[in-house]
Amino acid sequence: MVKIVADTTSGLPRELLKTLGIPLIPQIVCFGEDSYRDDTELDTAAFLQKLKASVELPKTAAPPPALYLPIFEQALKDGEDVVVVAPSGKVSGTVRSAEVAAQDFPNLKVAVVDTQTIAGNLASLVLLAHAWAQEGATADAIVSRLNEWIPRGQIFFLVDTLEYLQKGGRIGGAKALLGEMLQIKPILCLQNGQVEPFEQQRTKRRALRRLLEVVEESCPKGPLANLCVMQADAAQEAGVLASELCSMMGMTDIPIYELPPAIVTHGGPGVLGIGFFVT
Repeated sequence: MVKIVADTTSGLPRELLKTLGIPLIPQIVCFGEDSYRDDTELDTAAFLQKLKASVELPKTAAPPPALYLPIFEQALKDGEDVVVVAPSGKVSGTVRSAEVAAQDFPNLKVAVVDTQTIAGNLASLVLLAHAWAQEGATADAIVSRLNEWIPRGQIFFLVDTLEYLQKGGRIGGAKALLGEMLQIKPILCLQNGQVEPFEQQRTKRRALRRLLEVVEESCPKGPLANLCVMQADAAQEAGVLASELCSMMGMTDIPIYELPPAIVTHGGPGVLGIGFFVT
């Protein structure tokens, strides 16, 4: 058997991961001198409270390699191989941390996969890898299948404010101020494993409509697309977006994932996103 390892950047509910038996690795969130694990010490709601009250932007850090050791030790004892389904190495040091931890286990097969994605699409890849493992696929087969899926992923985010992008150095202060005055709502996308600008809309309503258009233009219909919605402090809007997507795509249910602190640090509250895989 193969043990799949996930981390909090996927946004997968902890209860689901516990039911499936998928170990969860946290990211580390730092407010000044204080640091928190975002699996047991700081959830998204508590993080948002701190974020809104903080003068300075918090920072995030990859999980230390030591956090992987108990998981690897148990897998070795159980005779399992391990596949770590990690977020993009361009936005997180998680890949490197897992690789360093694996060096302490020369007798354990550990494959660390840089998925070049985050959030909802990462969640989809974790669940796919787990399903393949349950079907009896080998670690090599799972890695091969993941590498086939990775280039097909598409993620688009709508941020509610330019403030956090400006604080994080992703947009200049003057441009942020002008954008707020003009009510510009930037849509971001994930390209080659990192966040890039996609386009700008003059109002949030237009930006939301554009997200729907992107799905209609690019997302194949059917479950293989693994269409999902992502949100932070925008649960009601995410529910409306998911409902509209269901009607448009002829689906009965679309998962909604809560974005984790490591992503909300740069996007801020009110972030909405969609993720899917093209054929």
